[in-house]
Amino acid sequence: MFEVLVFMFENYFATQSMPDDATMEQELSAAGFKQNDILGAFDWYQEMKSMLDAPEFHYTHHETAMRVFTKSELKRINTESLGFLIFLRQADVINDVERDLIIDRAMALKHPQLGIEEIRWITMMALWNKGREKDYSFVEDALFNPRGLTIQ
Repeated sequence: MFEVLVFMFENYFATQSMPDDATMEQELSAAGFKQNDILGAFDWYQEMKSMLDAPEFHYTHHETAMRVFTKSELKRINTESLGFLIFLRQADVINDVERDLIIDRAMALKHPQLGIEEIRWITMMALWNKGREKDYSFVEDALFNPRGLTIQ
């Protein structure tokens, strides 16, 4: 399913060329993706969009509050990925709500282990859907820079 999401993002979302679901489903199937992965990706993406739009998902954060990762999050999301999310939060690239959305969407994937690539892609998808292209570009550079993330 993750591969379908990346394909959708690269070929539809990031290009602003969004066909209807039926057309997209046909194109994804023609590209060789399995039906259950396609439908799972559609559901995953719809849930992310719903969460971004839901007023109850947005909450205020007290400056002295601290996010504690659950045991299941620590078990599935590797240390490098958690460090990346903490870095993005401390650098104000993402806020607390966006961090929690990224974690939620990562945990919704069927992967037993989630690495930096998955977290970076989910982060890019979340930022792009919120119209935060500048921040998206920052994360995109981090994803495709073979030397990793650097601050200049």
